Amino acid sequence: MSTMAQEVLTQATKELTLNDKVKRLPKLMIGTIEFKFEVEPLDKDFLDRAAKELRETPENVEPALQMLRELIEAEPNFYVPTSREFLQRFLRPCKWYPKSAFELMKRFYKFRQSHPRYCANLTPSNERAVLMSGLLLPIPRRTADGVRVFLVEGGKKWKPKEISLDQIFRGVILFLEAAIAEPKSQVGGVRVILDMEGLALSQVTYFTPSFAAAVVDFVQSCLPCRLKGIHVVNQPFIFGMVFAFFKPFMQEKLRKRIHFHGSDREGLMKHIEAKALPKKYGGELDFPDQPIGEPFVNYIASFEDNFIETNKYGYSAKT
Repeated sequence: MSTMAQEVLTQATKELTLNDKVKRLPKLMIGTIEFKFEVEPLDKDFLDRAAKELRETPENVEPALQMLRELIEAEPNFYVPTSREFLQRFLRPCKWYPKSAFELMKRFYKFRQSHPRYCANLTPSNERAVLMSGLLLPIPRRTADGVRVFLVEGGKKWKPKEISLDQIFRGVILFLEAAIAEPKSQVGGVRVILDMEGLALSQVTYFTPSFAAAVVDFVQSCLPCRLKGIHVVNQPFIFGMVFAFFKPFMQEKLRKRIHFHGSDREGLMKHIEAKALPKKYGGELDFPDQPIGEPFVNYIASFEDNFIETNKYGYSAKT
């Protein structure tokens, strides 16, 4: 068996193990809804969407996989798995164009290499504090079009002396890396709700141009994900001071994906329907106002070894 074939078999086994692991986990309830990390293969509806929206057809898939494997093999000091399960994480957001997927893959791992402050040793155990804080949570129900929604609370609930901006960003990257492992999220994409209620001037002082530049670079150039939108809610007037740090680095494509809703719940529900939206934002979901704590952290921690493995991917120190 060739080295490539062995690697494909090994990675496929890991994917199956991950799927089996999810099935064995105890239920995680967020409010009254069970949250599930969904790593099972796509159902027919999602397969049809992938074919229609992402060019995911037999005549495109196999040639794209082969070319991407060849590009990876030719890249010096670069290691990533070459199974379909892994490569489709980059091919799907690039609509199965292998050269585009390879460029995205290189940007993603070069960012991780050049920003150890945000990416080094990124595991649930290392990010326990931010996971316990309740500042980051996945919405347990997808939107009707299959989008995974994440909530980030950056206003009055955020205590900068307890949880730093770096920790929040690391937590967001951790969440997004989990999302891109979900086939449904690869096809449906991700939306982020950023709740800035109660943001104070003292919190604004923690933002810097260098932090803003890193965040924007990651989101608009390196993220292997179909980012459907960032929805800012409950923002006070001084949020404009925070946004001013980020705006100079943004390209028009990203700016168009950022929506400022304030207290306009109807406007928010034009993007995220009531069934997938917490009641406090005008939706129907019972959603906890307090951190879930240990049950949530323990659920995420079940994938510690998977995150440890992914930390090994990318460029070696020689590059």
